[in-house]
Amino acid sequence: MLLSDVVDQTVRKLKSQTANLVTLTNLSLGGFSIIATIHHQLNLSLMLIFIAALTDRLDGMTARRLNIESELGKQLDSMSDIISFGAAPALLIYTAVLNEFSFPGMFFTIFYIGCGAFRLARFNITENTGYFTGLPITAAGCLLTLSYLAIPVIPDVLVLFITIILSLLMISSFTLKKV
Repeated sequence: MLLSDVVDQTVRKLKSQTANLVTLTNLSLGGFSIIATIHHQLNLSLMLIFIAALTDRLDGMTARRLNIESELGKQLDSMSDIISFGAAPALLIYTAVLNEFSFPGMFFTIFYIGCGAFRLARFNITENTGYFTGLPITAAGCLLTLSYLAIPVIPDVLVLFITIILSLLMISSFTLKKV
């Protein structure tokens, strides 16, 4: 095998994994957001979730542009999304407000994460029709994260209500055209 063949093969392998590397960046940002929340660096956590949203957008664009969409990439994207837009925003909001509600706060934090997981699982087993069923977890996670910014001006119970509504919207059956 010639050196040029080895180089060509290596370049092809790297190209085929480009979108997955971007997806793993999304997952890493979500993980760092959770760690920031644990250390009560809530503003940093918020920023990391929004950067994760940007990388989530980039991974799909990269896969389509390079024509490297795969079943592995789809599953990896969902696993990353449950961390970055399920667990990270839920823990941010729990730490900031929902812990004040004791058991209901804990319950609806876990309920939000569970609804996000259900929504992702449903997405992974359905055919691509050009429509989403239910609110995508990325949108729900960004909206829940945005609600953190409103905490100084809205009642805590409204944050709990927002968490419940976003949870139910993710598992609802309404359809939304993909952008």
